[in-house]
Parts: sequence; C-alpha cells; structure tokens
Amino acid sequence: MIIEVKVITKSKKIEIIKFDNKRYKIKLTNPREKGKANKQLIKILSKYFKIPQSSIIIKQGNRSSKKIIEIKNQLSK
Repeated sequence: MIIEVKVITKSKKIEIIKFDNKRYKIKLTNPREKGKANKQLIKILSKYFKIPQSSIIIKQGNRSSKKIIEIKNQLSK
C-alpha cells in the first residue's frame, strides 16, 4: 500500500488527520534535524496501522514535508 503524507514538525501534540485511504496529515513533536521526525513518523504509523516499524518505508521525501510512504503486509484499517 502506498500513502501520501504531509508532515508538520515541532507541533505541540501528535495528531493524525486522515483525508482518505491514501492521504494523511501527521503532526509530530520532534524537529526535522538528524532524522528525528522521520523516526517518529515511522513509529507513529507503526502504531496506527498496528504493524512492525520494519514494514514502513519512506519511498520519497526523506528531507521534505511531503512524503510517499510504502506500507508492506498491512492489515486494512
């Protein structure tokens, strides 16, 4: 499954906003520096979809706020 994610960093709270099955806005508390936001994003998506972190890959946008995420072995949510 491929999803599009818009990431907002340094937010006061973690929040996932689902627009449809393929598009999400995710607010993270971590800053962008040293990959902290990407690590938190993977952790949050892992909990949200109830899958291991190793099943989530950032395909595009590693250094951007707009990301394409591949989710493997994902159960429908």
